[in-house]
Amino acid sequence: QRQTISVFFWSFPDSFPVVLLLFYHPAFVGTRNFPCPLQKSRRSVRQRLRGYIKTKDSRAVVMRPARVRDRLLTAPMRGDSSIALLVPITWAAVPKATPWEMGSRKRNTLANQGPRILPKMPVMTTTAAVNEGHATYTLSYDGQSVLTDSPIGFVASMGNFSEQLQFVRADSSQQHIAYAMTRTKQSSVEKDFSTLVVTLRNSQQREYAVRFNVSDNDVAFRYELPAMSDPEHGKKHSVRVMRETTGFRFAENTTTFLCPQSTAMIGWKRTKPSYEEDYAYDAPMSDKSKFGKGYTFPCLFRTPCGDKNIWTLVSETGVSSQYCASHLSDYKGSGLYMLDFPMAEENNGNGTIEPAFALPGCTPWRTITVGTSLKPIVETTVAWDYVQPLYETQHEYVFGKGTWSWIVWQDPSINYDDQMEYIRLAKAMGYKYVLIDNWWDKNIGRDGLERLVRYANSNGVDVFLWHSSSGYWNDIEQGPINLMDNTIVRKRQMRWLRDIGVKGIKVDFFGGDKQETMRLYEDILSDADDHGLMVIFHGCTLPRGWERMYPNFVGAEAVLASENLYFSQHYCDHEAENTATHAYIRNAVACMEFGGSFLNRVIGRGNKNGNIRRTTDCHSLAQAVMFQNAMQFFALTPENLTSASEVCLDFMRTVPTVWDETRHIDGYPGKYCVIARRHAGTWYIAANNATGKPLTLTLSLPMLSKGETVTLYADGKDGETVVSDMKIKNPQKVKITMQHNGAMVIRTK
Repeated sequence: QRQTISVFFWSFPDSFPVVLLLFYHPAFVGTRNFPCPLQKSRRSVRQRLRGYIKTKDSRAVVMRPARVRDRLLTAPMRGDSSIALLVPITWAAVPKATPWEMGSRKRNTLANQGPRILPKMPVMTTTAAVNEGHATYTLSYDGQSVLTDSPIGFVASMGNFSEQLQFVRADSSQQHIAYAMTRTKQSSVEKDFSTLVVTLRNSQQREYAVRFNVSDNDVAFRYELPAMSDPEHGKKHSVRVMRETTGFRFAENTTTFLCPQSTAMIGWKRTKPSYEEDYAYDAPMSDKSKFGKGYTFPCLFRTPCGDKNIWTLVSETGVSSQYCASHLSDYKGSGLYMLDFPMAEENNGNGTIEPAFALPGCTPWRTITVGTSLKPIVETTVAWDYVQPLYETQHEYVFGKGTWSWIVWQDPSINYDDQMEYIRLAKAMGYKYVLIDNWWDKNIGRDGLERLVRYANSNGVDVFLWHSSSGYWNDIEQGPINLMDNTIVRKRQMRWLRDIGVKGIKVDFFGGDKQETMRLYEDILSDADDHGLMVIFHGCTLPRGWERMYPNFVGAEAVLASENLYFSQHYCDHEAENTATHAYIRNAVACMEFGGSFLNRVIGRGNKNGNIRRTTDCHSLAQAVMFQNAMQFFALTPENLTSASEVCLDFMRTVPTVWDETRHIDGYPGKYCVIARRHAGTWYIAANNATGKPLTLTLSLPMLSKGETVTLYADGKDGETVVSDMKIKNPQKVKITMQHNGAMVIRTK
C-alpha cells in the first residue's frame, strides 16, 4: 500500500527541548517536531500533548534536537513519497505555547484531526514529491502557497531523468556559511540553512539527486549527477543535457515584472541578445513576451494573497564554463514557466545549445527569493551564498570611481587630446580611473596609448581600456577586434597591457548564453587575472555569482543602461521609472555597471545639441547610491566642473562604490524606491520618485538615532540640489517629500 511520508524539520539550539511525534497508521507514517516551552518538564509536555493525540496508535516522545535529527535521517521512507523541508529559525525568546502546524500532503490523515496553529513568524517550506513517475516541488511562505507542483528533471545523453522516476532516499542536514565579499551589496554574510538531498532513479535504474538549500527567504536547488554505469562501456564520466524540465508554477492571479529575451542576431550590428530590453510592470502572466522568446533572468512576480502580496524573484547562479546560461520560457498556461536553454541562432550559430560536463558534476543553482515585502528581494545574497571562488588571485585589486568620455562625447572623443582632458577631470574629482573606449587602436594607436597611460599615472589616475569580444559572431567593426576570442592573441595583448600599466579592460558585445560563450567569459577573466587586470563586461549576459567566483570581475552591464539616454529622448523621459526598478530586479542578484549620474542637463558635448534630461541633479546623486557596482564610471563631463553645483560635485567626489550593508526601506518597482547602504560607519539613504506627482513618505530608518543630525540632499524649488542639516526627532517616522523625477539622499555624519 502506498505510503506518504512528510518530514517537517526544525532547527533549534541543542539545549532547547523538541517534541517528536510519531504517527503510526495503516495509511500514513509521519514525523512531527514541536518546540516546547523551556520551563516545562518532559513529563508535563507529554501530558499537554495528550489532547493532541486522537488515536492509541500514536505516541509522543520528547527528544533533544540532535536525537531528532538522527531519528529523521533513519525514518523509514519507501514507495511514492514527499519530503518537506523547513528553514531553521533562531529563537531569542519562546512564548509559553508555540505549537507548530500539524499537517501533511495527505489530507485524510490523522494529523489533520489535531490543532492547526501556525507560528506568527514567516516560514519557508519546500516540498519535493514523486507522483506517477514525475518529480515536482512546491514552495510556501508564511502559510501561503508560492509555487505549486512545479516540475523538476532533465533529458540527457544517457537517459530521461524527468519521467518514470522512483523515489530512492532523502537526506537532510543543517548547514552554516560565513564569507566576506568586497564587490557586492553586503561585505560580510553569515547564515544558517537547511539542506535536503532527494535521490531519484529513472527507468534505466540510473540515479541523480536534487539538492535544495533553504534559508529564511531563499531557496536554491540544482541537479547533481554521479558517474553512471553503462552495460557496454562501464562507467560513464560525461553527460550532455539536451533540455531541462525545470519549471515554476505560480498562482494564476500573479502579475509579472519581466524583461523579454530578444531574438538572436538582431539589433545594432546583430549583437543581441544582450539583456537590454524594457521591463513591463505588473503585466498579467498571459501576456506574450515582446519577441516570443521568453524572459531574461532575474524575473520578479507579485502574487496577491488577501490583504498582502507575495513577492518572488527567480534567477540562477553559479554559471561557469561548465554549463550554459538559461532564461524563462514564455508563459505555458496554468501558472507555469519553464527553464529554456539559449537559442541556436545566438553568436551567429556558433556553439551548441546543449551543455555538457564531466561526471560527477552538477547544474547551476536555480534561485527563488520570497517575501511578503520587497525587503528580502533587495537584500538577498543567494546569488553568492552557494558558489565558491574558481581561482585564487595573487593581486590586490582596487575598486573605485572613474570618468568616461564616450557616454556623452561619444566616438569623436576617442582621441589623444580629449582623453587628456578626461584624465584631468578624473584628477579634479579625485577619481582613481579613466576608461578609454572603442576606436583607441585606430585614433590613438599603441604608441599614443602608452604615452596616455604614463600621463594618467603621473596624475594619480589608472586606465581601463575597451576591447570587442570578437569579430566573427556579430558585425562589430569598432576596434580593437579579434583580440579577446583567441587564447594566443589574447595573452599576447594582456602582456602588453600589463607592461604599459593598464589596470583593467572593458570587453563588449558578446550576444549569447551558450556554454561556448560562458567559456569565453571565464577564459578572459582567468587570463586577465594572470596579468593583474580587472574586467568589466558590456553587451553581455547577467553575471551569475561571478563577484565571488572570479576575483578580478568588477562589473557587467546586462541592462538598458545610460547610453540610451544619449540615443533616445524616450529613455530620458523614463529615467526615474527605470531607476526605481533595478534595485528590485537586475541589481538585486548582481552588480550593475550602469554608467549613469549625469550632471549635464542636455546629453551632448558642451551641454547642448542632445536629449533633455528630465530628472533633477539630486536624482543623479541618489542614482550613485541606488545602483551598486564596485567600479563606477560616472557620466560626468569636463564642463560639469564649471556648470554643476559644488554641492553635487562634492557628493560625487566622496560617494563610495563598495558597501558593507544594504537595506530596503520602501518602494514599488517602477514607481519609487528607498534604499539604504552603509560604507564603514556612514549610511547613505537614497530615494527617488517616478509616480508622476509629488510623493510624501514617512519612513522607518532604524539605522538612525533620536536626536542625531544628518546631512540631507534634496531638490529645491527650482530643481537645484539643496544641502542642509536635519535633526532626527523619531527614527521610526522620518518624513520626506520628493517631486516627480526628483530624489533625496540622507547621509550620516
